[in-house]
This record gives sequence, structure tokens and C-alpha cells, in this order.
Amino acid sequence: MTEEHDMADDAAEPVGPTHSGFVALIGPTNAGKSTLLNRLVGAKVSIVSHKVQTTRAVVRGIAIHNNAQIVFMDTPGIFKPRRRLDRAMVTSAWGGAKDADVIMLLIDSERGLRGDADAILEGLKDVPQRKILALNKIDRVKREDLLALASAANEKIAFDQTFMISAENGSGCDDVMDYLAKTLPEGPWYYPEDQISDLPMRQLAAEITREKLFLRLHQELPYSSHVETEKWEERKDGSVRIEQVIYVERDSQKKIALGKGGETIKAISTASRKELAEILEQPVHLFLFVKVRENWGDDPERFREMGLDFPR
Repeated sequence: MTEEHDMADDAAEPVGPTHSGFVALIGPTNAGKSTLLNRLVGAKVSIVSHKVQTTRAVVRGIAIHNNAQIVFMDTPGIFKPRRRLDRAMVTSAWGGAKDADVIMLLIDSERGLRGDADAILEGLKDVPQRKILALNKIDRVKREDLLALASAANEKIAFDQTFMISAENGSGCDDVMDYLAKTLPEGPWYYPEDQISDLPMRQLAAEITREKLFLRLHQELPYSSHVETEKWEERKDGSVRIEQVIYVERDSQKKIALGKGGETIKAISTASRKELAEILEQPVHLFLFVKVRENWGDDPERFREMGLDFPR
């Protein structure tokens, strides 16, 4: 999968020593991690919705800045888990942090350190990696409140650097990239220069459809839904035929996903097909099916499909 980046330096060949490394984006749910990842990479590699806990497994987005290849790991939001899926997501998030060269904690400036943010700070105290803090959504908060929030967070953990950013409009993001490009270890790049994610295309396609499902039904449909790409056929005319299954746990959820006269599933299919055609740069024929699979949240195979370890 290739995509042009927004970063100005991407097209140039590296001059001098190269740097590379992994940066884990961690934080509470809905702090804006997926939006920031897409902003820093310059392309859509992680789905975004207003629904909390949208990201379920670690998604890697790859950016080139100056002489550095920065591999961002968008982790699930960290929160107090209630279900088996919740536990798997939180374990995945902390696992991603421990595998990184740099941990970047993203905090919603409007919410501050309330709730999960304070608990995450406690959890980070024993993590040895270099840690940086990014206060997001700064355009919605007064400057004196931002400074007080930065001070309060740094009293709990001495961050190597604190950034004030807006993932939505890009404010402060160049400063983050400049810092990471200088900070990551010297060494060869891990991925080809034109690769922006390590997510298989079939999985990204399923994630795109799941995003459209959440955006359309974020009030009506609970988290007990999952999308899998079952068939992918490259056709002679240059188009691709994709068949996906949306799994839900009850018949009542199936009716919600289909909608009256099938209008909801058609709208989801249209939105997903349009975005997939833009990403793939080829015509897409997308066929969606809704199936009931009771208690899929207790099925180890579904967890493997999502890239998560099945918690016992």
C-alpha cells in the first residue's frame, strides 16, 4: 500500500546517518490517538469515530521525517476493563508501550487528568523508556489552563519533553516530528520508504467498514460487532471484489445493522466502498453480509482475527 505523505522532506533521499524507531501512542479512550496517527503519517491508517475504544489492536503507521523513519504504534485506549475484549485491548496497549523506543502519552486537554489519565500516569512510572507528553485539543482550552495541566502531569512523571498540539488542525505536530527525528536511535529504516502501514489490506478494509458501522450506528449498536474480510478477488478489468461479514451477537442487532428495507447496510456499504476505492485507487465492488454469532467475544479465533491475544 503506497500513499504520498504530507511531510515536505519525504521525497528527498536521506543525506547522512539515518534514524529509526518505534513510538507508542498511548492514552485514555477518545484522547485523539488515531486522529494524531493519521495526521503524523499523512494518510488514513487508523479508523476514527466518536465512539470510545474504537481502536482494538495496535496499528502501526510509518512516517519519514528528515533522515528518520518513525514507526508510530496507535494503541487501544487504556481504561478500566470490564469484559474479556476490554482486557485484551488494555493488555495490547501496555504491550505496545513496552515494545517502543519512545512512549508518547496523549491527553485530552479538556478532560485533563481526570479518570483514566491519572491511572495511566501511575502505570507509566515504572516503564523505563523515554516518555514525552502531548496535550491535545489545545485550541479548546485557555493557555493558563494548559500550563497548569502540563505542570500537574510533569509533577507525577518527569517527561523528557512536553508538546501542546491539535491533532485536528496539525498545530504543534511539526515540533513533535522534529523532536522524534532527532531522538530516535541511529540505524537503518525498518520498512520500504513508500510503506505507510504494516496492516494487511484485507484487515484495513475490514477496519474501514467497521468505522462506517460505528459512525452510522454509534447510538444503537453496542460494541458486540466485528467485521471480517472473507473474500478478496482482483478482477481482470482492474477492479476488486470484496466480501465482508459483520458479526453481531443477537438477531435484534442484525435488524439494526440491516435497517428498514436494508437502507442502513446499503449506506454503510456505499461509504466504505467509496473510501476503499480512494485508498486502493481502483474500482471496488463491496458486498456486506450480517451474521449472528452469539458470544463471539469469547471466541479465540475472533481475537486472532483482530490481532489480539485471547485472555484466559
